[in-house]
Amino acid sequence: MSAAGIPCQSSICPNGHPPSRLECPTCNKLGIKGSFFCGQECFKAGSSLSLSAGKTHKLIHELATRQPLLEDPNINKNGTYNPFGNFNFTGTLRPAYPLSPKRPVPEHIPRPDYAEDGMPISENRRAGQPIKILTAEEQEKIRTVCKLAREVLDIAASHIRPGITTDELDEIVHNATIERNAYPSTLNYCNFPKSVCTSINEVICHGIPDKRRLQEGDIINIDVTLYYDGYHGDLNETYPVGRIDDDSKKLLRTTRQSLDAAIALCKPGALFRDLGKAIEPIARANGCSVVRTYCGHGIHDLFHCAPNNIPHYAKNKAVGMMKPGMVFTIEPMINLGHWDLVHWPDDWTAATIDGKRSAQFEETLLITETSVEVLTAGKRRADLYDD
Repeated sequence: MSAAGIPCQSSICPNGHPPSRLECPTCNKLGIKGSFFCGQECFKAGSSLSLSAGKTHKLIHELATRQPLLEDPNINKNGTYNPFGNFNFTGTLRPAYPLSPKRPVPEHIPRPDYAEDGMPISENRRAGQPIKILTAEEQEKIRTVCKLAREVLDIAASHIRPGITTDELDEIVHNATIERNAYPSTLNYCNFPKSVCTSINEVICHGIPDKRRLQEGDIINIDVTLYYDGYHGDLNETYPVGRIDDDSKKLLRTTRQSLDAAIALCKPGALFRDLGKAIEPIARANGCSVVRTYCGHGIHDLFHCAPNNIPHYAKNKAVGMMKPGMVFTIEPMINLGHWDLVHWPDDWTAATIDGKRSAQFEETLLITETSVEVLTAGKRRADLYDD
């Protein structure tokens, strides 16, 4: 079938997603959408519906032709499916594939070096360098992108409701980012397939937006990063979906308060290793634990850079002292249960090891001559995050 004018929908298109020339005939016959390719080479390499490396497009046909479909526990009534059926999930959340095609970014929008091939070459090249001190001009640039990132996060949060899919939230974030002539930093960063991370319930971080609909009582973290005028701005918050239970309210409140306590320590001369001393006691006092696998990081013209390791737990061995002109994130991840985690087979989604809920809050911070500036600051939800 001809598909002139439709961009190639392969997530790994080697040709830059030109107008497509053909459609998978089997998908067309089965009514599966999102299978237009720019040529035979691209079709053979895989498609936007492929599940992960090593799993072929033909598997989609097998899933679609299983009889009877609805007797398969990994296929839902709405046609979505769990591609990791044999994986031992720790909680009740399941992925809902197929993922939508990679969203296009207009050519006029400047993009980071990994946008095309997924490789953050600049980060790798500058690994091991000392923490960068931003000039006054550079500080203004990162102020601007952080303000834009806050706007985008607030727009996405305003759409949270039971019934919306995380893929729809990804589209909202993507479009709001493009409208600001910015690039969604997560898109193709180390091959991440989406423009935002959406982490629900027991997912700690790096959840991939898909076709699952939010349900009353869920909690969801939305992690937004924008790239604008050569600089990145990064923040996230965790939100309730409708009415949530008391444990979830406690978790959100504890996580926000732990971040605020860490920010209060930030000033010239403060040690990065001391931030965990402010965070962990608050978590423990509320019967929660602090994730140790992931941490805060430096950010400016690079998405992740020195200081690469800003732990959120006490008794850590992080090195470095805060100085005026440094920019970095603090982003504690707090669990209702154990601090440890497991990764889903998509190699991104990190979930709690015991299936209990997790929350996270993140701000990008600038150390000033006397104190700290929260570059991504927004309106505080006292009804949720304060006692």
